[in-house]
Amino acid sequence: MSAEKRNALGKGLSALLNDSVNVLPNKNEIGTSSDVNGMGSVNEIKIAEIEVNPFQPRTDFDQEALAELADSIKLQGLIQPITVRKVNAHKFQLISGERRLRASKLAGLTQIPAYVRTANDQQMLEMALIENIQRENLNAIEVALSFQRMIDECSLKQEELGERVSKNRSTVTNYLRLLKLPPTIQASIRDNQISMGHAKALISVSDAVKQLYIHQQIIQQELSVRKVEEMVRDMQKAPVKKEGKQPEPLSFQVQKIQDDLASKFSTNVKLKLNSQGKGSIEIPFLSEDDLNRILEMLDW
Repeated sequence: MSAEKRNALGKGLSALLNDSVNVLPNKNEIGTSSDVNGMGSVNEIKIAEIEVNPFQPRTDFDQEALAELADSIKLQGLIQPITVRKVNAHKFQLISGERRLRASKLAGLTQIPAYVRTANDQQMLEMALIENIQRENLNAIEVALSFQRMIDECSLKQEELGERVSKNRSTVTNYLRLLKLPPTIQASIRDNQISMGHAKALISVSDAVKQLYIHQQIIQQELSVRKVEEMVRDMQKAPVKKEGKQPEPLSFQVQKIQDDLASKFSTNVKLKLNSQGKGSIEIPFLSEDDLNRILEMLDW
């Protein structure tokens, strides 16, 4: 690979956006919102004329970090321009840099330095996702959701996605598999209650009930990743009980009740109902501690 190509790959999003200028121009080179300069130059855009990117994958921003960035902008100005696309003479749409835009508003700026680009909606989504994955401190679930959006909405294969974000296919696959975990576990990953290492161990467990049980033990006992991996290995060694005759499918209403109960008790609740309307509710547990947890929820 030539040195020129290696340098282009090293630029990340900058190379994707085809930026040719990385510093602010002189004052007499800066255009106005209605009269922007060329594609490789930086323009001063009125903040009031910029609308946020509707494809922005990140919805939560650390307010303390934003305040710190705003203080820095007050003292030193905005070092790194945002990137926008021109909608009309007095309207621009943010492609990347929402954190910088928000902080600039907090700092009281009325104008902001920006690269002006031409991009269709798919390009905007891809640019915003790539910038967030590479530059923002996203949690693993946010990364996984961004990967899934790139696959679904940008029509990318996993190999192509890996190339875009400089990650190998196995890493991409591990992130995407997080989205198959029960919502309770996904929320714990999002809230940094369990690590990516814990999540990878849980992914290897095929039974959602067992996943939820191990997840509960991780939270309650603050288990290490190694301990969780040992639990998973022990569970997988246990003999598998053969299933008997499959019951008749449940109606939509009964299935909804069963799902709600399973969510409430964090276990795979089974609701059985015969043609006469009689039946039973089965609430499985995996240990004495798990049983006590369920009994407490029932006010026993």
